[in-house]
Amino acid sequence: MSEHNYTLFVSSYSDAGLAADDFKTIKGMDEGVVAAVVLSRDDSGRIEVKEHGGRLIGGGTAAGAVAGLVVGLFAPPLLLSGVIGAAIGAGAGAIAKRHEEKKIGVEADEWLPPGSSALVAVVEDHYLDRIDKAVGKATKKISKAVDKGDYDAVVKAVNEGDEKIIEAVGS
Repeated sequence: MSEHNYTLFVSSYSDAGLAADDFKTIKGMDEGVVAAVVLSRDDSGRIEVKEHGGRLIGGGTAAGAVAGLVVGLFAPPLLLSGVIGAAIGAGAGAIAKRHEEKKIGVEADEWLPPGSSALVAVVEDHYLDRIDKAVGKATKKISKAVDKGDYDAVVKAVNEGDEKIIEAVGS
């Protein structure tokens, strides 16, 4: 169960290198970033996890699960369409259903159009201003509160499919 209030923070980039630079900046912060990934989408629409990091969940969760958590909160349908695949099994379906019912996350087509990159992070609310200032190379940014129930559902699904997520991210 989460003890903090979290925000989904998304910044878009026309260049993957700029996204990677901002990722390195926030990755170097001591506090505030729970999990973060850089996603890139090629001109054909294929999405790839480029970088990931964070101090996720219970501390011992593997890096692949960081990607699962962030992608699940960013655009839950991506869990089913190939970024992480259906690697987290039934949990992915439950997250997609939550998305349909409550519109959690943000739409990938708007924030990660073909030929672009995005830095997607889950941050603790009281560090949001600091993160926003640190991400200076983005073309646009959005932050959206993460409902505790949505966060907990994604964490549960990710934890249940951790090994499969690692395989999916690595492939």
